[in-house]
Order: sequence, then structure tokens, then C-alpha cells
Amino acid sequence: MGLALITGASSGFGAEFARLFAADGHDVVLVARRRDRLDALARELEAGARTRAHVIELDLGKPDAVPTLMTTLEAQGLDGLEFLVNNAGFGTSGPFAQSDPAAEAQLIQVNVAALSALTRAVLPGMLARRRGRILNIGSTAGFQAGPDMATYYASKAFVNIFTEALAHELRGSGVTATVSCPGASATEFAAVAGTSKSWLFKLGAASPRTVCRQAYRAMLRGRVMIIHGPKNWLLIQSQRIAPRALVRAITARLNR
Repeated sequence: MGLALITGASSGFGAEFARLFAADGHDVVLVARRRDRLDALARELEAGARTRAHVIELDLGKPDAVPTLMTTLEAQGLDGLEFLVNNAGFGTSGPFAQSDPAAEAQLIQVNVAALSALTRAVLPGMLARRRGRILNIGSTAGFQAGPDMATYYASKAFVNIFTEALAHELRGSGVTATVSCPGASATEFAAVAGTSKSWLFKLGAASPRTVCRQAYRAMLRGRVMIIHGPKNWLLIQSQRIAPRALVRAITARLNR
């Protein structure tokens, strides 16, 4: 069985992905800031499956996080990754001109810079072994502009498009790249971003377990993109013909 590294593994999607890999007999490397939650999850996984769970406490919001992570993996003999799940990420809300510059910079560091740097760091090994699967967590937010969450929506646009391009580059290599595009989901995201009372979440949030199962299966099949749920799929298709000004206005209302 292979070794899977999962970022943002302390809760939400990350914890669900860890359970899916462990259930299939894969060893996992759990990466996040909250050591207590990682340790609890590791105990759960090792008790319920024939798997080893390795814990690395790390803040991907720091510029040197990815080099530190790669050094740690090598030192612990965990550098032969077969799976990479770039799940870590968070959102902010409110008018950009009134935002906290430090928070916006950290969002870009986690959602964009760390994701691309970690992908770049593990790809050569995967390509040399001609075996590997990368799963990036994008969003339906990445298909349009997001007033009052401008930086977050833009970061997910990067993830969606970056993964599509990477998947094309990797054709025939034995390595695949998949982007999961969920909509509003029942994780800690809304509380952290300050959007739990927005219309977007009042209209319903998907189960993290359902989202992760669909994304996991899509990754194993080597699919390039998975959009979760018929409602989200229809909304994205409708944006292809709707005036962009109208899409912006609707998105702004949903985000408030």
C-alpha cells in the first residue's frame, strides 16, 4: 500500500480524507497546526485499520513551511509519497479595502503558494517512480469573481486552473492530478471565514463525508475535475451563458 500526505488534516475534509486512505490500508502523513487534533486522529486511524499515521505539526502559512516539511519527511523516511492531498486552506470575508493585510497575505500563502510549492516538491519523485496521484481542493468559488471574498475566490480560481493544466502536462506519465470543487460544506470553513450567516450557507451545506468520498473516487480514477452535486454543476454551467455582471451581483448577495 502507498503513503498519503494530507495537509489541513486536523478537521473537516482533511480528517475525512485521512479516514478514507486508512480504510484502504494506506499509511498517512497528517499535516496541520493543531497537534492535539492530529494526535487524536492518528490514534483513531491506527486503532481502526492496519495503517500507520505519522503526525507533523506545521503552519503552512509560513514561507519556509514546505522546505521544512520536505526535510522532515526525508529525515523520517517518509519521502516516497504515492498520494498528495493539498487540502489546507481558509477564507476571509468583507470588502478588500477594509481587510487585514496580514490575513490576506497568509491566505495567499496557504491556498496558493504552499499548494504549488508542495506539489512541485513531490512531483519529481512521483514521476521517477511513474506512480502518483495528486488531489487539490479547489472550489466552485473558483469559477467566478467573489465580491466580499475577493482573495479567497481568486485563490480557488488558481487551484482549479493550475490543476487542470498540471493534469494535461502529466498525461502518460503514470501520475495524475485531480481538482475537487465542492460548494458550501459543513466544515469549520464558514466559522473561520465569518460567512456562517451568509445566504450561501443558509441555503444548505454538503456533508464533508459525501464530498470527500466523491473526490477520493475521482482521484483514484484519474479524473481531472469533480464538481460535487447536481446543483453546483448546473450553477457552473449557467455561468457560461449568464452576463458576468449578473454573476458578480448574485455572488455578492450570497456572500453577505
